[in-house]
Amino acid sequence: MSIVIVGGNDRMATRYQDICKSFHIKSKVFTQMPADFENKIGFPDLMVVFTGTCSHKMLSGVKKRSEKHGIPVEHIHSSSVSALKQLLTNYA
Repeated sequence: MSIVIVGGNDRMATRYQDICKSFHIKSKVFTQMPADFENKIGFPDLMVVFTGTCSHKMLSGVKKRSEKHGIPVEHIHSSSVSALKQLLTNYA
């Protein structure tokens, strides 16, 4: 399984990836908007959006990609480690 995490804190990006590794999930983390964002997302099995720390432009890119390719999106208001762990236990 692979996921893309959009939003969150810059300092927590490696922590998010470590949590995903502990669940045996490949992950990409985008805390800021890179150039050509929609193409860098790829084709994950799930996209997680931390809505409290995500820009509107990034959110619209996620929506376009998910609608175009049928990728499920989960919205989490908090960008905490425990919220991510709880979400991954539901999916794993």
